[in-house]
Amino acid sequence: MLLVFDIGNTNITVGMYEGDKLKRTYRLTTKMRRTSDEYGFMITDFLNDANITSEDIEDVIIASVVPKVMHSFRNSIRKYLRKEPIIVGPGIKTGISVQMENPKAVGADRIVDCAGAYYVYGGPALIVDFGTATTFDYIDEKGVFSYGVIALGVESGANALWSQTAQLPEVEIKSPGTILTKNTSANMQAGLFYGFLGQTEYIIRQFKKELGRDDIKVIATGGLGKIIYRHTPLIDIYDRDLTFKGLKVIYERYKEAQSHN
Repeated sequence: MLLVFDIGNTNITVGMYEGDKLKRTYRLTTKMRRTSDEYGFMITDFLNDANITSEDIEDVIIASVVPKVMHSFRNSIRKYLRKEPIIVGPGIKTGISVQMENPKAVGADRIVDCAGAYYVYGGPALIVDFGTATTFDYIDEKGVFSYGVIALGVESGANALWSQTAQLPEVEIKSPGTILTKNTSANMQAGLFYGFLGQTEYIIRQFKKELGRDDIKVIATGGLGKIIYRHTPLIDIYDRDLTFKGLKVIYERYKEAQSHN
């Protein structure tokens, strides 16, 4: 089995692959500082829940945008799974040609999403990841990742709204069904939902306009992406497991490269 980890600013998501099948997924928070033992116990609990032993794990691959947790997390894999994890970063063949001005500064999560989208759905594609930030990444039909946009994330915007305003309550992020709302909570839901829906649609249209092509497949992922996807015709596909699929693609390319060395 293959264990894949996506370490983001808000959550760490875990996927368990048996062959080509994604058997289980789990999620834990990133923001807490944890020791390698704490991570190890959590990972072991996930394996137990899935009726998997550490001996069943063939390899581990990690994409991370949170350097401060990597020392403890890497050591937890070594100690509890007795594996040296593969880290997505410089030197790892991803199958994606990153042609941004500074490729090393591009987050591993974005490259992984591009790999998943390109090798599963083909290009040209615009990948919209609704995470802590909302990212829009364009990859062409040759697998070249050359343009991107980083915008405010839905949850980040919501947290700013109620943390900076004393009288505004926390609300569930969802469509209120209409923009004609009559109470404070619904007012906030309308502002958040329609604001981010409008942001998403405008950026998608602008990509298509400036690239001069309408054949771009728009693929969304990320926890809150499903909410936006349901309310716009501009997103073609919602794939909550896109990052896991990208990690699997990169792992397979890594193993193929290793076999030729």
